[in-house]
Amino acid sequence: MSGCKLTEGALAFTFVPEAIADHYDRWSFYRNQFQNGCAQDNKAIDLVCWFEKETWLIEVKDYRHHPRTKVIDLADEIAAKVRDTLAGLVAARCNANDENERDLARQLLSAKKIRVVLHLEQPVTKSRLYPRGIIEPDKLTQKLRSKLKALDPHPMISSTQKPAPGVPWSVQ
Repeated sequence: MSGCKLTEGALAFTFVPEAIADHYDRWSFYRNQFQNGCAQDNKAIDLVCWFEKETWLIEVKDYRHHPRTKVIDLADEIAAKVRDTLAGLVAARCNANDENERDLARQLLSAKKIRVVLHLEQPVTKSRLYPRGIIEPDKLTQKLRSKLKALDPHPMISSTQKPAPGVPWSVQ
């Protein structure tokens, strides 16, 4: 696989050559127009990707070095980020000052399907109490399905150890 490469924290995402991907949470529109103009508590998905008429919304959580400290439930946090990102993309499609951001927003919103992926890294150390890590992927997937069913009835959780099937990227 070789294509666009994006780094999020300590993780390097390499997208297939046919994919278009970007850091949505670093867009000038999100930071300077949407965040300041609408509501200052808007959230953003880390990465967006366009591939084969599908829009991929990718949230990255890496708890290998620092444990999760937020009080909000992780599924609720991701659902809010997905909602706010889609609202931001709708606004960016018409109002982004950066032409590339406006064009990518248009493309992402023309998708035949929207996919949501949480890339989750947890400490390798296993314990008897939490043999699969502190966050249980199966339970989290069920919560995400419940919260995102109108948008993506099959959200995925991926990691470097267990990549999600069919995604147009790899992670190191």
